[in-house]
Amino acid sequence: MAGVVALLLCVPGLFQVASPPPLWVVLGWSAPVAVATLLFGGLALTYAAKLAWQVRWWAVAAGELFMLVLLSLAALYTFLRLPIEERLPSALLGQGGGLLGWAIFRLLIETGNPTLAWIIASAVLLLAGWLLWLTLPWEWTSAAARTAHKALAASGSLVRSLRPDEDAEDAEDIDEPAPFPGEQRAGPRGARAPGSSAIASGSPAGAGQRSLTDKTGARPAPTPAGAGLAARARSVSAAAGQEPDRSAAADAAKAAQPGDKALRRKARRDTVPSYELLRPDDEGHAGGPDVLQRAQIIKNTLAEFGVPVEVVSVKEGPTVTQFGLQPGEVVRELSNGEVLRRRVSVATIQRLSNDLALALAATAIRIEAPVPGRPYVGVEVPNTAKTMVSLRSILEARDFTRASSVSRLAIALGRDVSGDPVVADLARMPHLLIAGATGSGKSVCINAIVTALLMNNGPDTVRFLMVDPKMVELPGYNGIPHLLGPVITEAAQATGALAWLALQMDERYRTFAAAGVRNILEYNRSVTAGKRGKAARKEVMPYIVLVIDELADLMMTAAYDVERQICRLAQMSRATGIHLILATQRPSVDVVTGLIKANFPARVAFAVTSQIDSRVILDTPGAEKLLGRGDMLLMVPESAKLARIQGCFVSDQEIDRVVEFWRNSRSEEERVEATRSVPPWNGILDRMEERDDLLEKALKVLRTKKTASTSLLQRTLRIGYPRAARLMEQLEEMGAVGPDEGGGRSREVLLQPEDGSRAPSNE
Repeated sequence: MAGVVALLLCVPGLFQVASPPPLWVVLGWSAPVAVATLLFGGLALTYAAKLAWQVRWWAVAAGELFMLVLLSLAALYTFLRLPIEERLPSALLGQGGGLLGWAIFRLLIETGNPTLAWIIASAVLLLAGWLLWLTLPWEWTSAAARTAHKALAASGSLVRSLRPDEDAEDAEDIDEPAPFPGEQRAGPRGARAPGSSAIASGSPAGAGQRSLTDKTGARPAPTPAGAGLAARARSVSAAAGQEPDRSAAADAAKAAQPGDKALRRKARRDTVPSYELLRPDDEGHAGGPDVLQRAQIIKNTLAEFGVPVEVVSVKEGPTVTQFGLQPGEVVRELSNGEVLRRRVSVATIQRLSNDLALALAATAIRIEAPVPGRPYVGVEVPNTAKTMVSLRSILEARDFTRASSVSRLAIALGRDVSGDPVVADLARMPHLLIAGATGSGKSVCINAIVTALLMNNGPDTVRFLMVDPKMVELPGYNGIPHLLGPVITEAAQATGALAWLALQMDERYRTFAAAGVRNILEYNRSVTAGKRGKAARKEVMPYIVLVIDELADLMMTAAYDVERQICRLAQMSRATGIHLILATQRPSVDVVTGLIKANFPARVAFAVTSQIDSRVILDTPGAEKLLGRGDMLLMVPESAKLARIQGCFVSDQEIDRVVEFWRNSRSEEERVEATRSVPPWNGILDRMEERDDLLEKALKVLRTKKTASTSLLQRTLRIGYPRAARLMEQLEEMGAVGPDEGGGRSREVLLQPEDGSRAPSNE
């Protein structure tokens, strides 16, 4: 209505013929701006709830101040050039900002010094513009910054094309990743494709980041998905009238600072894939227009049950929004007039989780009591609109850059409930167990971890041994030079590969003992230091990552051998640089046994069907309330609390591009040789069965006996029947015992005692 009235006031001759419009007389040249603002503001307030808009009153105030200062500058420029007697008539004609501009001019000119008035107006204009930039939505300002950055890049490209002498200097200053084979990069070497970004571009971040290994730093993200979440959490807290989360504000302030130029310059090498092979985050953010409404519903629902709380923090993540509740006090007046104050217990809020889910009409909510390092209880409510987390946004985070510069096994997991990237170090875990129901995101998590390692490591630093009994997830990695052999899809070969890996572990320990070092880090340092000298005959030892996509299938076929080998590797392989990643969709006690859990302190639980499965994985309930599609709980040895994370998504097309990059990095001769080579674990079980460890002991036992049987070997060597039967077959092949006569009869011992006498009787 106000906009319509203002529009009518802009009609010329409304009160007098040939007179200026009334609104033009009052506001001058800013009258059309005021009309457009009122019309747009009315529509925004009317449809704000439907369009998920949020009114930012501080931005409105900063915009009004900015317009008033522009009016004052226009008035100074117009009226200082006119005689004193012509200033007011000119204002009545709408010149110099109209009557409002003339009033501001009179206020400024009272200083008596026009130069001082210009300085004051210019300073206030800069202040108003700065406040407007801070209070506008982060998506708008980031879009403007990207547009300006592209314009500067385009102008720089034009200048470099006109001045070719500086191309060589620019090329030395920029370390750009090698393009994808067969792909043409647009623009000169210093310019990037539209819409793309990398650490080398120096784009500022918008949100703080939290890592499991490094708690400091900020993320130079190319898109506002994670940054806008932290900024919105700050604005929602301020709009609710509560104290905003100071940690989020501090993280955002740190993130706004540009990164170190040397760090960005060395972020990518030509020998690893470019981040442009991966897709960035989608523009936009999670959450919805009902954040404040949900906060009020939580407060009112708990108040109805006699639990007073205050919403002190709102953090919007890609999947859930965490409302921070500070418990209040229950006041009771006794009969004697004494006032009794009792603080609400955390357990009382936890017991009302189902009532909160009913009031919020949510599928499931999770209560974290208390939030680690915060004096409040966290209520995690699913978002009405979920945001997909891309792998590229995590890899470009400053935390991941720092973690990958320290460890070769830095992996990207996703974003937490605050929208901050979560980065972990597989070498410190040192093994990872992933479990969850079918379709909850286990295979996507494995692909994200493997792709993150492939994006930052060559085959000389990290090698893979992959087992996929499902035969559909991991065979796509065949052909990359990182694989020790083709992806294993048969359970029999998997048992042999585990045995071969255990032998490699023993061989590495012997190598460490000969070199006088304790682990792979010290060994590689000594090798690197030796290569700087004259004599360098040793090679750097690569890390080996064992990936098993479905553990349940292996446990069903050879449970004893698989569990024994996995537990032995998990107990001893950390120092040798061998790390395990196991995944299963059947988290039962016969698959995830007690021995396996004891050796896997780092676990990831995706959505499960029952609380029992959650207790099997995490030893605590909670996974049954997850939303699926990448929503997970992370348990790490460094923290006693579970971290809720939305896992990053990597599509098949992205994986294919990365795999194709590494396949094309090989020469034609190397590819042909790789296809002809035999896996190192091929036939290892046959060789191990040919020579059992207990064969020598069995021969010593038989030299003192006249007849022998399988039960005799069981009792004497204290082994099971299957192994005793295999030993008896091997002894028969060696000619140590006679053939089986059937009927449970003992076999004749054909060996002679060492002294040449006849073997004594079994009696």
